[in-house]
Amino acid sequence: MNETNYLGRRAFRLSNEHLEVIVTAGGGHIASIRDLATGINPLWTPPWPSIEPSTFDPAKHPEYGNNAESRLLSGILGHNLCLDLFGGPSEEEAAAGIAVHGEAGVIPHQIRVEGETLVQSAVLPASQLRFERVIRLAPGSRRIQISETVENLSCWDRPVAWTQHVTLGPPFLEKGRTQFRATATRSKVIEHDFTGGKGCMRIGAEFDWPFAPCIDGSVEDLRVFTSRPVSGAYSTHLMDPARERAWFAAWREDLRLGFGYSWRRADFPWLGIWEENHSRTAPPWNGVTLTRGMEFGVSPFPETRRAMIERGGLFGVPGYRWIPAKAGARVEYEAWLAPAGTMEAACPAE
Repeated sequence: MNETNYLGRRAFRLSNEHLEVIVTAGGGHIASIRDLATGINPLWTPPWPSIEPSTFDPAKHPEYGNNAESRLLSGILGHNLCLDLFGGPSEEEAAAGIAVHGEAGVIPHQIRVEGETLVQSAVLPASQLRFERVIRLAPGSRRIQISETVENLSCWDRPVAWTQHVTLGPPFLEKGRTQFRATATRSKVIEHDFTGGKGCMRIGAEFDWPFAPCIDGSVEDLRVFTSRPVSGAYSTHLMDPARERAWFAAWREDLRLGFGYSWRRADFPWLGIWEENHSRTAPPWNGVTLTRGMEFGVSPFPETRRAMIERGGLFGVPGYRWIPAKAGARVEYEAWLAPAGTMEAACPAE
C-alpha cells in the first residue's frame, strides 16, 4: 500500500488526513509534499520526463544533455539532497563518474514505511558515507518532522558539504505572486556569471537581505518571485546568528497556502536562493523551466570541493562541516504546508 508509482518512478508514500509525502527510491528525492484539500504540491516537478537515474545513459538519453549534471537532472524532483558535494565536481572527479551535487541524488535508496514514519538509507560508495533520513508525519499534523544522520565509514576525518536542495515550482511558484520570508541577514551574489549573461544581479555584490543590487543600479526584492521575462540568479544568505532556529516561508495570496522549512541555525547556517526563469536553453532545460531553489546547508555557494575548502567560509562563518573518522553527525528539521490567510500566518511561530 505504501509503495507507489510516481511519474513513472518507484516511490514510497506517507500520508495523513491533510498531507501526502512522496519519496523516490532512485536518488531519495522528496518529490512531493501535497496538500490533499487542494491537490497542490509546492515542490518542483521538472518539465521533462523523469527516469531512474541509475538507468541514465548519455548515448540513449541525449535529451538530458551529456555532462556531469545530466544523470542528476534525469531524475531530479522536488527536494534533492546534496552530499557530500554542493555544486559541480572537478574535471577529474567528473571523469571518474561523480555527478553534480554528489552521489546521494543519483544512487538507489532503501526505503520502508512503518505507520507514520518513512525511513530511507543509502551508502555512498565513493564518498564512504552512510546516510539515513527519517520522516515522520503524525496523524492530523501539517508539520513533517525530518531527521538525518551521516556516518563517516572511512578512517579519515572528512570535510563535507551537506545541503537540502529544496526547489519550488509551478503551480505554487508564479511570477510576481509567490512571496517569501526568511531569517536572513548578510547576503552575497555568487562571484561569477551564473546565468550566461541573462542575470540581473551585480556579480559578487554583498548586501543586506532582501534587496539585491542589480547591474542597472536598481535593486531586486527577493521577498517576491521575479516578474522578469527571462532571468537567472544565485545568492547566498547567512541565517541570523542571534536566532537558534532558522527558517524560510513561501506564500500564495490567491491560494491562501503557506509552505516552508525550519531548522537549527547551527546545523545549516546558509540559505542559497537559486532562480531559473527560462534562461537555460541547453537540454533538458530548453528555455521552459521556472524554479526557485531555497537551499539550506553548511556551504554558502555551489562549487567544487577544492573551491569550498580554499574559501573556508564567508562573513566569518565556516563553509563546510567536518565529520570525524568512524563517527557520525545528526541534524533535524521540519517542513510544513498549511492554509494561511496572510504571509505572517504562513511564517513559523517564534
